Amino acid sequence: MRKIIISGLILATIATAAMAFRNKESKAKPPRTKLSLQTLQDKIKGGWAGQTIGCTYGGHFEFKYNGTMIQDYIPVHWDSSSIQWWYDNFPGLYDDVYMDLTFVEVFEKHGLKAPVDSFANAVAYASYPLWHANQAARFNLLNGIKAPQSGHWRNNPHADDIDFQIEADFAGLMAPGMANTSSTICDSIGHIMNYGDGWYGGVYVAAMYSLAFVSDDIQWIAKEALKTIPAQSKYRKCMESVMAAHKKNPNDWKQAWFEVERNWSEDLYCPDGIHTPFNIDATVNSAYILIGLLYGEGDFTKTMDISMRCGQDADCNPASAAGIIGTMIGYSKIPEKYLQALRIVEDRDFVYTTASLNDLYKMSYNQALAVIRQNKGTVDASSVTIPFETPRPVRLEQGFPGHYPTKKMGVHKLIGETGAIAFEGNGIVIKGYMQGPAAYVAEVELMIDGKKHNSVKLPLNQTTRRDEVAYAFDLPAGKHTATLRWVNPGDGVKFHITEALLFSHPPAGH
Repeated sequence: MRKIIISGLILATIATAAMAFRNKESKAKPPRTKLSLQTLQDKIKGGWAGQTIGCTYGGHFEFKYNGTMIQDYIPVHWDSSSIQWWYDNFPGLYDDVYMDLTFVEVFEKHGLKAPVDSFANAVAYASYPLWHANQAARFNLLNGIKAPQSGHWRNNPHADDIDFQIEADFAGLMAPGMANTSSTICDSIGHIMNYGDGWYGGVYVAAMYSLAFVSDDIQWIAKEALKTIPAQSKYRKCMESVMAAHKKNPNDWKQAWFEVERNWSEDLYCPDGIHTPFNIDATVNSAYILIGLLYGEGDFTKTMDISMRCGQDADCNPASAAGIIGTMIGYSKIPEKYLQALRIVEDRDFVYTTASLNDLYKMSYNQALAVIRQNKGTVDASSVTIPFETPRPVRLEQGFPGHYPTKKMGVHKLIGETGAIAFEGNGIVIKGYMQGPAAYVAEVELMIDGKKHNSVKLPLNQTTRRDEVAYAFDLPAGKHTATLRWVNPGDGVKFHITEALLFSHPPAGH
């Protein structure tokens, strides 16, 4: 009898535990599909406001803490003039937002069926300065390499960098609850400047924005949005490791940070990140966004602060995290101390543009309504019904397959004194810079093993420049020589070659 009673107690305990587990697993509410127009507008405003506030919050820390966290004792100054100060003194901080604005304005001008060349040309001919993958793409576009080849890793050494990740907000905000539609938008525009993991960063961030319209559960948003990324990709595996670390240590974000640093912090391809603590790779910076979101627990300030304190791109990462949270909670629930600073500038045009945040709110809202209608949702006088999409993965693509940095070789000579650079492997990137008249354009031929590999025109002008003098990937494995021929030396122009980055097949385990 005692055995029967004990067995019954055991069975009851198991049943209770099973029920508790099921309840825990199903605690996330099903996605909402109906929103009032007021709520939709509030969330869109919250997304753009959050991004702008996040940029400002981390502005003073951008790439000042590389490979190390920003310790808790280091204060963040904030008052009602914080955003206005950046607008007045360093408006380029908001490149995250005005790059987004570029794409929003193309949709505004050409409609939802705007061809990819419209977006590519808008980036290529914009007056604002660019860096990394964006600048490499601009150079490619201006020199006849059209999208998507402008972002392909063979043509863009920065293809894995963060660029599209920081400017993909628009895609999620115009596709509320429609993560797959957001991914489709990201496909054409994101490949203007990125490929592989660099593209995935934008796809994932945009998907989280999209799902923030239909759920208040940040863990559900992060997990469901990750379904847009192929399971086999390095990018997704890194995000899953952050989620596993959060599950194991839900109250200690620094444990998750150490996990990322230990396993995912190699920047293998950005020419500025190889053999340095600097890391602008989308994967690791996405991990910092995710750490902020998971450990921030839906709190606007806590989310933004943790993402910032992870370091590296410490303005862009809190901008993405705060934008996603701002979308989830809505503009009206962002803490007043941030809105007080934001309202001062909402009617001011972003630098290099003729549009303000208030313009952006309106354009993005109208585009969201158009996307809802296009996807057979409904819009009536007071509400929208969203055609919710269960996220599905985009295609698998990997940049720089079979390439691994083996050496950073100092050169430090004028181009005419460089001679042949001997190397063994399958790729090389040659870096350098010019001094001379801003209008000068150098013509340089890259010779591989004595044969012309390509010829390129390199403007000294900073807006249209290319940051790398020459590069070649996917060479046959083995011994090679690389030689530069300066076709048109200019009077008063000095052409310096600083270093060469060498690549070969990855060692075992990579």
